[in-house]
Amino acid sequence: MRGTSPRGRGTTVRNTRRRGRLLVGAVIAVAVVLGAGLYWFQPWKLWQNETVREALPAATGSARPGAGSAPSAAAGPRTVASGELISHEHATTGSVKIVRLPDGSHTLRLENLDTSNGPDLRVLLSDAPVKEGVAGWRVFDDGKYVTLGKLKGNKGDQNYELPSGIDLSQYTSVSIWCDRFDVSFGAAALAKA
Repeated sequence: MRGTSPRGRGTTVRNTRRRGRLLVGAVIAVAVVLGAGLYWFQPWKLWQNETVREALPAATGSARPGAGSAPSAAAGPRTVASGELISHEHATTGSVKIVRLPDGSHTLRLENLDTSNGPDLRVLLSDAPVKEGVAGWRVFDDGKYVTLGKLKGNKGDQNYELPSGIDLSQYTSVSIWCDRFDVSFGAAALAKA
């Protein structure tokens, strides 16, 4: 019977330990990359829908300073600009309105919105032209824009108050914007009513 030298046994043990450490390191690296990818892309949102059904805000009855002369409360809300959403990165439909309320304030309203859910979606009012296809995906944060807030839901009707004193003539479009990846899910050109 041939014996194994102590030196050969030591090399085998060292190689086994080295392989074990490499395996543990590889498992940890894969777990970190997988965790970061899940956090960054949030793929589960593709199967989650959030429906919001907000009514148009009611008038407060008094004009805000600097808002100009307010029409009477009986006049009700008035659409000053509107447009239809087109698809960009994700299929998106619905309409957009900028509504002047009887108190002189303005609200951006999304109606019948239907788009994909995603990470860090926002509503942007922008001066960028609305372009179809890939050419229109990334333009809405290139020039002048105002972030109106996080998208409340990827479906339904929702309102976003516009900052007081905003010059609406400088903004010609609205985008459902993914801030995480700097891409438009959908956008609408605004036409004066």
